[in-house]
Amino acid sequence: MRVTRTELDSVLLLEPELFRDERGFLFEGYNRDGHAKATGASAEFVVDVHSSSKKGVLRGIHYQLRRPQTKLVSVLAGKVLDVVVDLRRSSSTFARWVGLELSSENRRSVWIPPGFGHAFLVVSGHADLLYKITEYHSPDDSRTIRWDDPDLNIPWPLPHGMSAPILSLNDRRGVALRDADLFE
Repeated sequence: MRVTRTELDSVLLLEPELFRDERGFLFEGYNRDGHAKATGASAEFVVDVHSSSKKGVLRGIHYQLRRPQTKLVSVLAGKVLDVVVDLRRSSSTFARWVGLELSSENRRSVWIPPGFGHAFLVVSGHADLLYKITEYHSPDDSRTIRWDDPDLNIPWPLPHGMSAPILSLNDRRGVALRDADLFE
């Protein structure tokens, strides 16, 4: 596995070793010992979530404050712009973000430790994502930052003809970064 460090502390881009032959390909999407050795980080995942969305859907910027989650996010089909935002007030990269292209073609995954918000925009016709997560979803603890927060100024590549992404009610109700409950 190839590990690339991003501009955000502890957020890692992971690229698996691919084994091809005339039948197709094979790779390990997750191997606990292999990931721990390659990344220096380990996690006990308690739930897998499969998300399927059409072009123009934006999910996020999500996080849990009191029960923070480590996430390993991969794309099974399609392509997304995956965005991770540093929400740790004490961090030297607070309020900075990184955008990564994840797709079924490049087979990259992103390792997101606690203290970061996560979002993605589907840029292909549809996309299926798999999240491995270390904490169960806690509705009372879940938070959402506005996708278009002016302090973050994320240049989302909206599909041609769209002035805004397709959002859930929860995402439409996201709060501004300056008003959000954040990590210290």
